[in-house]
Amino acid sequence: MTGRDGGADLAPIGNSPVVILVRPQLADNVGACARAMANGGLFHLRLVAPRDGWPQEAAWRTASGADRILDAATVHASVAEATADLHRVLATCPRPRHIVKPVLTARGAAAELREIAVRGLRAGVLFGPERAGLDNDDMAAADALVRFPLNPAFLSLNLAQAVMVMAYEWWMADDATPPRRLMTNETQVATKRRLDNFLAHLVDQLDACGFLRNVPKRPGMVRNLRHLFQRGEVTEQELRTLHGVVTELAIGRRRRGRLEAEEQETGV
Repeated sequence: MTGRDGGADLAPIGNSPVVILVRPQLADNVGACARAMANGGLFHLRLVAPRDGWPQEAAWRTASGADRILDAATVHASVAEATADLHRVLATCPRPRHIVKPVLTARGAAAELREIAVRGLRAGVLFGPERAGLDNDDMAAADALVRFPLNPAFLSLNLAQAVMVMAYEWWMADDATPPRRLMTNETQVATKRRLDNFLAHLVDQLDACGFLRNVPKRPGMVRNLRHLFQRGEVTEQELRTLHGVVTELAIGRRRRGRLEAEEQETGV
């Protein structure tokens, strides 16, 4: 019917929450939401009374390969119908509107959703229509509200952005990626022994060229050089390059006769 090729090989990952789009207005936005869901490891999509009906070819065009999420999406007449088989429901809401319910950040909601999933319960997150968001009746079906702590002077998100924030926090709540790492590719971080070997080579040549000729200042200058190279994680490839630099500088000085000229001037 749509002429698409199937997209990425997506499938549910564990007991992930259901994304429920309430009265979505544009098929393009539904496709963009599916794309955001795929990025965050979410798969289950439910549509409540989509304005233009379903399916809509435009959704697949904007899903960027998240076709299987759209293929498996289900359509429901009401929020009650879409949430009937769920145990817990959260609702995104930029303005609580005097409703007495727990209000979670996206990160807090993701942690709670993970805890619900571990218990074997099913959960869902409601996202409102593009123009006005969820109304009070929609939020009455939720156990808690989710409010993103963004710039209070500008809290405007489109539908796919809101889904992306939740998908990201859901993924990160169980992600073990270190917050910082050094990409070394084919090499690896050099050991202290290798670094000391290079520094000995460097200091030897600096002595030979006279850079460290000021005897009182020499210890401090050597320490400063050591601090410079100890400050970061120098790789083995970088040390090999630096060894080559120092060696070639020394060879170049000899080829240009600088060592011999200096020796003659000092009478050595």
